[in-house]
Amino acid sequence: MPKNDPTGEFKRQQSSFRNFISRAPGAQFPAEKGRYHLYVSYACPWATRTLIARKLKGLEDIVSFSAVHWHMGPQGWRFATASDSDAEGENVVPDPVEGHEGFTHLRQVYFSVNPEYAGRFTVPVLYDKVQKTIVNNESSEILRMFGTEFDDIIPDEKYRAVDLYPEPLRADIDAAHEWQYDLINNGVYKSGFATTQAAYERNVVALFDALDRAEEHLSQTKKGPYWFGDVLTEVDIRLFVTIIRFDPVYVQHFKCNIRDIRSGYPAVHAWMRNLYWNHAAFRDTTNFLHIKNHYTKSHTNINPLSITPLGPLPHILPL
Repeated sequence: MPKNDPTGEFKRQQSSFRNFISRAPGAQFPAEKGRYHLYVSYACPWATRTLIARKLKGLEDIVSFSAVHWHMGPQGWRFATASDSDAEGENVVPDPVEGHEGFTHLRQVYFSVNPEYAGRFTVPVLYDKVQKTIVNNESSEILRMFGTEFDDIIPDEKYRAVDLYPEPLRADIDAAHEWQYDLINNGVYKSGFATTQAAYERNVVALFDALDRAEEHLSQTKKGPYWFGDVLTEVDIRLFVTIIRFDPVYVQHFKCNIRDIRSGYPAVHAWMRNLYWNHAAFRDTTNFLHIKNHYTKSHTNINPLSITPLGPLPHILPL
């Protein structure tokens, strides 16, 4: 469950494993085909960042992945079982990593690496099957690794050419990440998990001010459909995973209901739909069943009866 301070503010804990896969000679974690496994949840926006990047860079045959069940209980994320019939999706399976037979929860992966581990058992997790350790569990850093460090072994030139963090835009990308992460990506959580009226109102107003800023930027972008016009970057990935969840979940579940995306933000809405409908990497990694069920049936402090709203329908409108 989320951590709050006495003012009612939600405080996100930092990721614990921060090593890097590298293409440099002699790297501790070299870029190799078949060596690494990515654990994700389709429900989690942070985890699906890495799935989108994996697909955009053509890493499907280089880095394997599996997805946990959407339900998060007292023991954290659990792996799906053969008897589960309510969690459809690609690679929603028991832990497939050799040596992990019998693992029922993601926490066991963490404890297999460090029996004294005392942090949160979060996704994504990038696991090294050779050294039998967790390389990294910080989504922004895994996304950055996928963007560059496997380029030498990606066989298809069109995937090698994908540059999600192009040099001329790096300062602008970093600047966008800074305010979007705090006010939008994390802003929905700071609104939804606030435990006082004052904390909720402070954060939800800041969230919608930031959405207004995003709307203004995208309404002025004329060169193409992406945040930076004709160049798809990390900003599109990191913002998309929050915006795609906004109307189906955050409006009602996190009380982010000053406006919705489909009726209140036409430029943001068009940008989101372009990414979803015109790029398989975004569409195929968005699983509304996992998204809606996870939030509404796992956060019993917010929704004690675990009733999942049917709407809005459709979950995403056509182009």
